[in-house]
Amino acid sequence: MPPTHSLTVADIRIELEEAQALTFPSHTDCNSPIWWSDGQMHILNSTGHPVHSTGSDLEHMTRGTHIIYNAWRDGGRWIESVHQDPDGTLYGWYHNEPAHYVPDEYHQGRQFPMTAPFIGAAASRDNGATWDDLGLILAGGPETLDLEGRNFWFAGGNGDFSVILDRAGDYFYFLFGTYYKDVAQQGISLARMPYADRQGPVGKVQKWHAGGWTQPGLNGAVTPVLPVAASWYDPVPDTFWGPSVHWNTAIQRYVILMNRAIDPRWKQDGIYLSLTADLSDPHSWTAPVRILETSGWYPQVVGLTPGGTERQADAVSRLFVHGTSNHVLRLSKT
Repeated sequence: MPPTHSLTVADIRIELEEAQALTFPSHTDCNSPIWWSDGQMHILNSTGHPVHSTGSDLEHMTRGTHIIYNAWRDGGRWIESVHQDPDGTLYGWYHNEPAHYVPDEYHQGRQFPMTAPFIGAAASRDNGATWDDLGLILAGGPETLDLEGRNFWFAGGNGDFSVILDRAGDYFYFLFGTYYKDVAQQGISLARMPYADRQGPVGKVQKWHAGGWTQPGLNGAVTPVLPVAASWYDPVPDTFWGPSVHWNTAIQRYVILMNRAIDPRWKQDGIYLSLTADLSDPHSWTAPVRILETSGWYPQVVGLTPGGTERQADAVSRLFVHGTSNHVLRLSKT
């Protein structure tokens, strides 16, 4: 079947081809991480609390069961990324929205739940059934909150993210949204943590700021890799958010998919793509290009070759948006 959409970025050909609809086994409201164990695919879908499904492949998955956290935390926890160590231990990272309320004139004076998300870490030693909370690792300070803005969902925070281990196995890289009051710190930002610190991650994450990994993960400042074109708190915002990153073995590049919000209720302008060969160099990302016009959120791929996940794919993968795939994504060198 000929591609329904194609374009070239640098030396990489990007093609989308319509395909029979395929959905995740459970509802999803974030990036959905995948891993493999004993020939079975495992996936976590989250809408405030993760659901764990297994199966032989994407088309043969169980409906799933809710995971168990071994520690309470205020607000929902969406697990958005995982890493599996050789001994089977899973390290996961979650988006946490603590529950609190602020008055908001945009909602005609009524109380509306506004939150400022955090990013935390967890670990599982029983293949994803139960998770130990390892603490919060990425946050914005209280001075970064905007309680008077017009954003429909957030009043600040760090969230809507994905995590990937670099090719050398030295650092985990966090690609995340920053919703600070200061417009210069709004957009898609970067942080990293040494692989060696995965079991005790609190205080070990450093944010990219002013040309270096110079700011602490907790309450530190950021210099976004993709800054906003118009503030999250403007009547008409314009900003990329919700990055999902994978290593593509066919083109030897990191591929970053993202949303673009264009109003306070986060109406979407489509799905965008950027490429880089080196996540440690934020200046190496290509300018985002729109690959799909859609109102859906949370783009990600799932690799179709054996062992493929949302963090690694070959030339051909399924493109999912908000838990549904209607397209095959093909990437090749020109």
